[in-house]
Amino acid sequence: MAIPVTQGDRPWFRHYEPGVPRTLDFPSQPIYGFLDQSARKYPNNPALIQVGPKFDNRVTYRQLDDLSDRFAKALIERGFHRGDRVAIMLPNNPQYVVAAYGIWKAGGILVQVNPLYKGRDLAFVLKDSGARFAVGISRLYKDLQEVRPHTDLQTVFVTNVYDFFPGKWRLLYRLLKAKKEGDVMPEGPGIVPFREALRAQRLEQRPVISPDDDAVLQYTGGTTGIPKAATLTHRNVVCNCLQARAWLTDLREGDERLMSVVPFFHVYGLTICMNLSVAIGAANIMLLMRMFEVKTVVEAVPRYRPTLFPGVPAMYLAINQLRGVEKYNLKSIRACVSGAAPLPVEVQRRFEELTGGRLVEGFGMSEASPLTHGNPVYGTRKGGSIGVPISSTDAKIVDAETGTRDLPPGEVGELVVRGPQVMKGYWNNPGETDHTIRNGWLYTGDIARMDDDGYFYIEDRKKDMVNIGGLKVFPREIEEVLYEHPRVKDVAVAGIRHRLRGEMLVAHIVPKEAGDARALARELRDFCAHRLSAYKVPRRFEIVGEIPKTLLGKALRRDIREREQLRDELPEEE
Repeated sequence: MAIPVTQGDRPWFRHYEPGVPRTLDFPSQPIYGFLDQSARKYPNNPALIQVGPKFDNRVTYRQLDDLSDRFAKALIERGFHRGDRVAIMLPNNPQYVVAAYGIWKAGGILVQVNPLYKGRDLAFVLKDSGARFAVGISRLYKDLQEVRPHTDLQTVFVTNVYDFFPGKWRLLYRLLKAKKEGDVMPEGPGIVPFREALRAQRLEQRPVISPDDDAVLQYTGGTTGIPKAATLTHRNVVCNCLQARAWLTDLREGDERLMSVVPFFHVYGLTICMNLSVAIGAANIMLLMRMFEVKTVVEAVPRYRPTLFPGVPAMYLAINQLRGVEKYNLKSIRACVSGAAPLPVEVQRRFEELTGGRLVEGFGMSEASPLTHGNPVYGTRKGGSIGVPISSTDAKIVDAETGTRDLPPGEVGELVVRGPQVMKGYWNNPGETDHTIRNGWLYTGDIARMDDDGYFYIEDRKKDMVNIGGLKVFPREIEEVLYEHPRVKDVAVAGIRHRLRGEMLVAHIVPKEAGDARALARELRDFCAHRLSAYKVPRRFEIVGEIPKTLLGKALRRDIREREQLRDELPEEE
């Protein structure tokens, strides 16, 4: 089914790579249709490769199809009904993929939950979604147990970290490390061991799924800070997966190896790592690590030779800065699309030097499944740009005040997009839905501009824009300048209240090496003064040990603002 969303020509069409269509024909299928196809075409190819310190374990496409069918049957045997919500609280591992596709085969809705959530954050997501089922990991079950009385949960499938280890390694881990690491199966009503669930019979009769049925609840803070669930349909996720596939013009179906270090519970990981991998019959490489461990990643690349490495800027930066990284052979990496946060130009340049591959910046958001823009991987790309709208996607800039007036190239306003990947709406939140989706356009909350070629540039989040004496300033512009300084390792700029100016800029800097903080602050001020208008130069440079960030490496400017506001008096000069 073709879904045209553009009327007439667009300036970005002339920058599409050969073979990238303006619009795509999308099949009317549920998400698990990708697995059906790959299991039929590549039954013996590895679908999942779990990598441990000294071992790996492989699950073929035939096995993944079988196991997900069994999990779907296990859900139904325990009272699951079509449309029920099932929360997954797992790191990237085979259990996650098996459970996700099993939920969809049973006609359920996947509720994405950060496995590190606890307390009120965890209780809110579970209660708001109305999830009656969950899949969790034994070492973190205590956090789930604490909030369970305040939720609608009836059954929790619990897996151990070692459930998909090879037999010998599973036995050794159980004997030597399981108890010490807290990997002990809990007992109690409503707890089902995940491995036991996989002993169910295969699902004989799948429920009929419409492409417009809800498939994923993806929680996002949005512009208000209050979590809301973007409701993504099967059509949304299928379309976005195929849009990404069309954008990566040289994908070799059945012959790619994709390294998944972006968490699956993030929408970028769900679509670009998990579902795209299944859709093209790729081997999905998952590393056993608690958080992102840069050395674990670079040691795995020569062993498993991934060809695709979706990531976020913080991951590429960490690889660039790893001492002795040149000794690792990273040349198998052919293409990377960076998402979730702005990609500094210097990070892009250095990573391409190390790998010989192409690293391009893209853009998306939870409400769009997530991908809406990308720089052509092998075509014209522009530093600092998120690229152009992908196939079957339209975008424009409107005035930030009312959102009703279209702006010409070069003018700054709010980015709005539309396409088949745009969410159905926010779960049980019609007010926020009506505010965010207007006349078919998704209002992103991002301040941006478009150039004459149709390339878009994010200036900043609407909520992060700073007003300096009536002049608009975007922190990202200042951060890009500071990243050019040879002594700066990491940086975040935020606007804070000021008794005279209304707002002022503060820069938090992580230096590459320890030294005289006051001298570095003066040096950075001079550096900015030669490159920025006077009102854009931060009034304060704070040398810090680290920048507070989300799990995916986005700077938490809100935390910086709160920290700075605790100061009774903010000197304007160091």
